[in-house]
Formats: sequence, C-alpha cells, structure tokens
Amino acid sequence: MPRPPAVSGRGATLGAMSISLRDSARTLLDAAHPAVLATINADGSPQSSVVWVGLDGDDLLISSQAGRLKERNLRRDPRASLTVYDPADSDHYVEVRGTCTVTEDEGRRLAVALAEKYEGPGAGDEYLALPPESVRVIIRITPTRVVGSAA
Repeated sequence: MPRPPAVSGRGATLGAMSISLRDSARTLLDAAHPAVLATINADGSPQSSVVWVGLDGDDLLISSQAGRLKERNLRRDPRASLTVYDPADSDHYVEVRGTCTVTEDEGRRLAVALAEKYEGPGAGDEYLALPPESVRVIIRITPTRVVGSAA
C-alpha cells in the first residue's frame, strides 16, 4: 500500500520556481491553526475558504471534497494564497502564495491525517466512512512567495 502524504516535516527538493519555507513559517503551519485559502473565481473576484493545512516538505497540503468551488477554481487557474496566524498573537502570521496541483486523495489518507491533526485521534474515521462516490482531493500549493511576520 502506498505511503500516505506527509502532513509535516521536510521532503524532496522542489523545482527552481519554488522557494523554501523558513523554520518560523514551518512552525506556524505545523500547528493546528485554521488557515484561509484564497482562489480566483472565473469572473476574477476572490473566493476564500477556511481550511486545514499540512506540510509535505515545503509544499502545503489541503484536503477538499471534489467538485467544490475552490477545486474548480484551482483547476482553471492554479494561483492561490494561504494565510495562517497564531490565535494567541495575531501579529504572528504567514501568507504563502503559490501554484497548485489537484490530485485524488486515494484512500482519503490526507483527509484522515488532517482531521486527526486538528481534532485528535479517531477524528479521521468520518472520512473513511464516506461512500465511495464521495471523492476527496489533495490541493498541493508549491510556494512562490512567502510574506508575513513569520515569513
């Protein structure tokens, strides 16, 4: 069985257009803080969603239900921005801008891992219990710019 995607830690070296996350950004993203993902609607207006986020090397990973607006937007225009801040210190934040790929979350491994990161052991069971026609996808953001006090 293939290994599930990582939700934290360091991974392979990325392509020339990507950048590395600093330890301060990585620490903030590794914590179970909700993040806001911004995508671009077909009419050019912004669309945002509160999401859970994990790391695979310097890439950010988000789980979503297939067919949601954020997924449709990213398949059409892969540019995105994700912001996360520390609720104990709202001046401590990071915004990661980058390009996305969308792939199927086979076995719903990322959905389960993120649910357990954010809500604790066993929280991923609800994703495993979904019917087969309920497809989960992985949104992978490869950073091209990182800004903010934790950048």
